Amino acid sequence: MEEKIISGTGGFINPQKVIDQVGLKEKMTVADFGCGHGYFTLPVAKAVGSEGKVFAIDVLTDALEAVRSRAQLEGAANVETVRGNLEMLGGSGLPDGSMDLVLLHNVLFQSQEKPAIIKEAKRALKIGGTFILVDWRKDNASFGPQGGWRLSFDEARNMAQEEGFVFRQAFDAGEYHYGLIFIKP
Repeated sequence: MEEKIISGTGGFINPQKVIDQVGLKEKMTVADFGCGHGYFTLPVAKAVGSEGKVFAIDVLTDALEAVRSRAQLEGAANVETVRGNLEMLGGSGLPDGSMDLVLLHNVLFQSQEKPAIIKEAKRALKIGGTFILVDWRKDNASFGPQGGWRLSFDEARNMAQEEGFVFRQAFDAGEYHYGLIFIKP
């Protein structure tokens, strides 16, 4: 069976494949950190259902406008867009300990402030909440965006653990990405 790739991802990642592996449930409150144009936001909104909530957070206003438009077109009333700077503590604008799950995908490779972003994810999560980290593999740098500051699987896992997250497991995020699941103790 052929995998369905959501348009706009460049064919490099299948958001639904990721979502199916990370324990999303109806009624969850989720933060999509660095949401971009919403390739994960809308499938996550569907997974958490009308009683769940997804906060799509990005620094780029045009990206948030694209998410807002797509959410309206798809009738996803459970999506709220937030302009925020994830490299600052409190920069997401979310209350402390308010999220069941934080999804951080394809963001760390773009930043030199990686620990700050992970700290912000931890701050926003409830105790026992789940932190999902998906990013470009460092060992397969011939594909995807060039430049940036990619981390290896081990570097990403160690960085999150240094911020106090407990590593739960890795998951298949496709050929060009790694996927990690952590819990906030």
